Amino acid sequence: MYKGNRIAVVIPAHNEAEHVASVIRGLPQYVDHILVVDDASTDGTSEAALSCKDTRLDVIKNSENLGVGGSVLRAYEKALSLGADIAVKMDGDDQMSPEYLEALLDSLIVDGMDYSKGNRFLTSESLQTMPKFRLLGNIALTFLTKLASGYWNIFDPQNGYTAIKSKALQALDLREIHRGYFFENDMLVHLNLLNFRVKDLAIPARYGNEKTDLNPFKIGLTFPFLLLRRFAFRIYQKYVLRDFSPIALFFILGSLAFLWGFGFGAYLWGHTLRTGLATPTGTIMLSLLPLILGFQLLLQAVVLDIQETPK
Repeated sequence: MYKGNRIAVVIPAHNEAEHVASVIRGLPQYVDHILVVDDASTDGTSEAALSCKDTRLDVIKNSENLGVGGSVLRAYEKALSLGADIAVKMDGDDQMSPEYLEALLDSLIVDGMDYSKGNRFLTSESLQTMPKFRLLGNIALTFLTKLASGYWNIFDPQNGYTAIKSKALQALDLREIHRGYFFENDMLVHLNLLNFRVKDLAIPARYGNEKTDLNPFKIGLTFPFLLLRRFAFRIYQKYVLRDFSPIALFFILGSLAFLWGFGFGAYLWGHTLRTGLATPTGTIMLSLLPLILGFQLLLQAVVLDIQETPK
């Protein structure tokens, strides 16, 4: 136990036979349960984990590939059944140093947070060692995730080094959370709906010879669409269905006005290019005023949403 709390460490692993044993051996003695989820690996990941002969270890095998989110959620359910007070997620590729585990736990136990996560951007060494495509992708996804989740105080949402209290897990509808690589982003959206407090911690990553299944091209195509859907879902759930707020009204009216102004302005510009005729000032104002008004409404909605961030 750690400061009177039972700790379960969840390790999703797909073809991580080379690294998973190192992750298990590095865990401190105060960890009560080690839950390795072998996500239909083909390289002997389960055998590598069991070779550690750790009495705290429980290897869960997926008969089919469930994705990182599906594997973690399955382990979360197991952790709750074992009576864990806190569940920590560490990936099976040995990028997450156990020396920062206490900081994650203290943010929940001492600081009273409900969910804590690593942030590689708060450490200069991580920025220097992080592959450039990951750096640029994380910056873009961070802004979109802030908008979708409502946690404007967090960064590096793709960071999988997290800790969560059992009361938060019990309150969440785990069936509604995304099963794939969108899992970490979606967790933030659902946590915000219930006003759970989230904290970032400066935790550098360790990059070695590990391989990733992430396809940057696929992520770039799918994540913005998923985040847009989750943004609409959160605004409706939090500011319309559960407690009506002008934030929803500002977002809706602002979006309509901005899109009308932009679309009509593009049409007028195209018409001028085709005909060579000057557009009357009054007609231009029919585009410009909705564009400005829509932008102002959207900006006000964002400001109010930032103020609503659970702290």
